[in-house]
Amino acid sequence: MQTESVGVGWSSRLVFLMAAVGASVGLGNIWKFPYVTGANGGGAFVTVYFLAAILVAIPILIAELMIGRRGRLSPPTAMAKLAAATGSSQSWTIVAWFGVIAGFLILSYYSVIGGWMLAYIPKAVSGDFAGLLPSQAEATFAALLADPVTLTLWHTGFIGGTTLIIARGVEGGIEAAVKVLMPLLFLMLIGMIVYALLRGDMAAAINFMFSSDFSVITPQVLLIAVGQAFFSLGVGMAIMMTYGAYLSNDISLPRSAILIALADTGVAILAGLAIFPLVFVNNLDPTDGAGLLLVTLPIAFGQMEGGAILGTVFFSLVVFAAVTSAIAILEPIVSFSIDRLKMSRVKAAMCWGGFAWLVGLASVFSFNSLSEFYPLAFVSAWETKTMFDLIDHFTANLMLPLAGAGAALFVGWCIPYDSIREELAGTPTVLLKTWIFLLRFVVPISLLFLVGAGIV
Repeated sequence: MQTESVGVGWSSRLVFLMAAVGASVGLGNIWKFPYVTGANGGGAFVTVYFLAAILVAIPILIAELMIGRRGRLSPPTAMAKLAAATGSSQSWTIVAWFGVIAGFLILSYYSVIGGWMLAYIPKAVSGDFAGLLPSQAEATFAALLADPVTLTLWHTGFIGGTTLIIARGVEGGIEAAVKVLMPLLFLMLIGMIVYALLRGDMAAAINFMFSSDFSVITPQVLLIAVGQAFFSLGVGMAIMMTYGAYLSNDISLPRSAILIALADTGVAILAGLAIFPLVFVNNLDPTDGAGLLLVTLPIAFGQMEGGAILGTVFFSLVVFAAVTSAIAILEPIVSFSIDRLKMSRVKAAMCWGGFAWLVGLASVFSFNSLSEFYPLAFVSAWETKTMFDLIDHFTANLMLPLAGAGAALFVGWCIPYDSIREELAGTPTVLLKTWIFLLRFVVPISLLFLVGAGIV
């Protein structure tokens, strides 16, 4: 679908929900949620994450869908249109641009992580996981990270596939595939949980994920939890503004946002329940970081009957989920290039996909050739952060919250109440006024406080 063709919409409410879930469910849930949970206090982090999703991310998600539906154009253009219609400053377009740029930077390293998942498909097919010991699983992943040529090839494959799909237009293949493959991913995760229940230490996993020791919560951890909620739900990246542009007026924005958040959070919890029991039974460290998924699950697949087939299916589904999210991240800047720069879809996709590939090389080399290069070593809080770490930190923990705060302030203060009532028809007045209060005060104040407290 092309944003400049505002008459074109989702073929049904179900297709929109599945596509929106596909946009939000991806590596943020399956790869990132377990490892940031492990690194930031377990159950206490999960609790804060839930609260961040309910009180901050969902209200902004509704606001972004509203901006998209009311503007019916690419995010920066839609913001400019609505600002003009409400007599507000054109400076509000910075909010959309902040989200688009943040999403683009995230895509640059998201593609590298997607490349990891691609690399594990042939390993599963060839039976490399059979009888894999924890030390061998760790060594396999370390060997992948140490090889910049191999990482670059898989990174190229992932971003190349994403770019080709965007260039062709996403409505045909993705709309059809998402209705089948997303439910299959849910089922696969449930199957992994059953296996973890039988062969893992589920009691330790549940205790770790749901027993809260709030003494570990600091402003930095709070900011990471908010950033993870944004990253996982796709909030602050202008994704939902883009998807909202195709929404018909009879679809409830609050109901849609809640369903998207429930599905997204559900996948994150399922991923945690699938991974942490295997972490504890194999005496792995839950704080091991970005490689937690790719160390833990190969061990499990190597121990189960039909593990080669199941491993192949699982990593293929993860790649599919990652691609649907990557498409959603790339689409806003491609749609802007189409409707404002008058580029063809193919040219816009190739241009921005190629640029994302180039920027992604910084993350590729952060794991090997430049693993000891710390660009901001002169700042104590960032003295050990590689280029990958810095891009991840600044996008998830700074740019996304600021973009989200901007969207909240714009809708809360600039969109007239009658227009809001029209967009959210059927919403009880008390809930509507509560939502506006959250957007005007709670969301931006809390986000700006957290960014200020956690930036150093």
